[in-house]
Amino acid sequence: MSPSSTTPRIAREDDLAGFTAGQFLAVTKALTMILALPPSAADHVDALVIASGQGEEWRFTHAIRSWETNLDLRYLLVANGNPTEKTYVDITLGYLRSLGLRRVGGVHVQAEPAPNTALQAAWIVNQVKAHGITSLALAVSPYHLPRAYLTLLKAFTESGVRLPIIPVPVAVPPDRLVPETGATAYDLVPGEVKRMLTYADQGWIATLEELQQYLQWLWSDHEPLLRGGSRRSVEDGGRPDIHRGAGAAGRQPTSAGVGRRGDAR
Repeated sequence: MSPSSTTPRIAREDDLAGFTAGQFLAVTKALTMILALPPSAADHVDALVIASGQGEEWRFTHAIRSWETNLDLRYLLVANGNPTEKTYVDITLGYLRSLGLRRVGGVHVQAEPAPNTALQAAWIVNQVKAHGITSLALAVSPYHLPRAYLTLLKAFTESGVRLPIIPVPVAVPPDRLVPETGATAYDLVPGEVKRMLTYADQGWIATLEELQQYLQWLWSDHEPLLRGGSRRSVEDGGRPDIHRGAGAAGRQPTSAGVGRRGDAR
């Protein structure tokens, strides 16, 4: 049985009983530090990534506007969604054009369905390797962004690739109803937190320690990018940093709350 079929997207206060203060604190630290990264750095990355899902068309329109106006972006990667969702759409160039896409060179769409965030992340990693992408921005609705970011970071860590990943919270009112569930972002945040806590022992999201190590590297080696410098001025040789990640060297210790495998979109 998949994690998505066992963990409801909407969680009540009672559903969060049993988790420790330390686990909630670990999640809070992760959320704070991810969302503290400056979205303005996304203007200077190599690729823009859309993680689709939940019938949220605004994920596409927000990213496509950036893609069309920022000609320095070389790639637009569109991760496919979950075909079991009632709001799932077949992502084609025609569909993207209907949402404002005009610049099709450099656009890559995940051909196969991606029933969970981990499959989206695996495809993104493969695209980075295939095209020599050196930095990217991840555009997702704010309530889902931290978990998507940690899932992607875990996938890169295990693949042995390290590169700047800039979070881009999609501009959408938090009280707008999400088409798939009819819930607001306020309603969905507890479910996202529960998923991070519930799936912590499965290894699909980066641990708090992995996030801290990554952010230390990011701020140390790419501070000009985070402060608004150009992409080319901050990259070492125009290639992502290849390192010996957890997939090669063995798993790193898991922190309380923010941990390992079991994520679903």
